[in-house]
Amino acid sequence: MYIKYGATFVAAFVVLLAMPFAHAEVINISSDELKALMQRGTPVVDLRTAGEWRQTGVVKGSQLITLFDEQGRADPVAWRQQTDKVAAASKPVILICRSGNRSDQAARYLDQIDHKRTIYNVKAGIATWIREGHAVVSLQDNLKQAGISCSPSC
Repeated sequence: MYIKYGATFVAAFVVLLAMPFAHAEVINISSDELKALMQRGTPVVDLRTAGEWRQTGVVKGSQLITLFDEQGRADPVAWRQQTDKVAAASKPVILICRSGNRSDQAARYLDQIDHKRTIYNVKAGIATWIREGHAVVSLQDNLKQAGISCSPSC
């Protein structure tokens, strides 16, 4: 009986020790995989700047939550709080930027703090999405679809 409970205790202790090292799952995806995941309802967070959204347009229905400002400064805590409103910490989320670099950094950040979430990083960003002929909408149209009014300056 001691051996039975002793082994259970050891197994539980090992699991508890491993918990701080558990990570979310980060998966790099292509534009086609982005499209398929969106069709299944996985939310997309576009973390580029407003200027970039205006310049290229955005993936229709994406949530626009800037991580790095025009000077390269970031407020990851505030960004995560906004992202968690779009997709709860236990739900999957897709991250996209221009080329995949900033979204990769953001995915690694979430990987360190969200232990139950699957994080998809669009590895080549919106630049490849557009180059491959996938549709984008204007910033104004995306905001209008979300029910957010937009001044002419956005």
